[in-house]
Amino acid sequence: MFDCIIIGGGPAGLNGSLVLGRAGREILLLDENKPRNAVTQESHGFITRDGIKPAEFKNLAKQDLAKYPNITIESKRATSITQEGTYFIVETNEDDQYKAKKVIISSGLKDSLPAIEGIHQYYGKSFFSCPFCDGYEMRNQPLVVIAESEHAFHVTKMLWNWSKDVILCTNGHNVLSEEQLASFEKNNIKVYEEKITSLQGKNGQLEKLVFADGKEVTRVGGIVGTQLSQASPFLEALNLNRNAQGGIETDTFGRSSIPGIYACGDATLQDVPQLIIAAAQGSKTASGVIADLISEEF
Repeated sequence: MFDCIIIGGGPAGLNGSLVLGRAGREILLLDENKPRNAVTQESHGFITRDGIKPAEFKNLAKQDLAKYPNITIESKRATSITQEGTYFIVETNEDDQYKAKKVIISSGLKDSLPAIEGIHQYYGKSFFSCPFCDGYEMRNQPLVVIAESEHAFHVTKMLWNWSKDVILCTNGHNVLSEEQLASFEKNNIKVYEEKITSLQGKNGQLEKLVFADGKEVTRVGGIVGTQLSQASPFLEALNLNRNAQGGIETDTFGRSSIPGIYACGDATLQDVPQLIIAAAQGSKTASGVIADLISEEF
């Protein structure tokens, strides 16, 4: 019986494991090792680790966790969570069953890219999902935002901070209001609503976009809007309450609508998707778990 099982070995799950481990709790971290940022060459915005490769970041984190014999890490995928009385059973893809008093869901999200020919070869090299994470490296260059939803205006406005040479491509979708179009015109941001037929470049470095009407526009990179979904599809069976953004609804210490199940990191969709924020959420959620365990035992 573990005090807590943590599902997902991203920054939220890793930091949560550290805090719980240092509280002397028996912890199991289930890490499928399929991170959302696997395509990213470098991670940014984490003090003392700016520019680190994602794999190196994770290796360093696991070295920290290895100091604590009460933390167990298994490279397995959780496939279900069921409640039995006062504890939970977590099953894995290898048919293992683990029991725990508490469960933290930190399995994050997965991205689905727009249906544009060739876009996958540029994602993580020329195209990124977060201007705060990768905008600095693209600063003052001709950039594009590809976005098909109502978030197009916000994302384009944000990227404009790093480069004033920005265009928006909605790939055949009409997502802007007249007021937003006027705002873009005032700031010299061109909007292309035509369908994109292909992206062209070499070795993952974008050179131009080709539209259905034959028009070509030169760009070197930018931000692409993705469709987000929970990385662990089995969570749907839990019927956890969702917040306005579609993430798992929690209180400030990660408690979900099911007592004993907690969530943190990107899975909650409550904050900017950055490493340092996810790690902080993992720490805070672990503090909540510890407080609840103490209250039950005291």
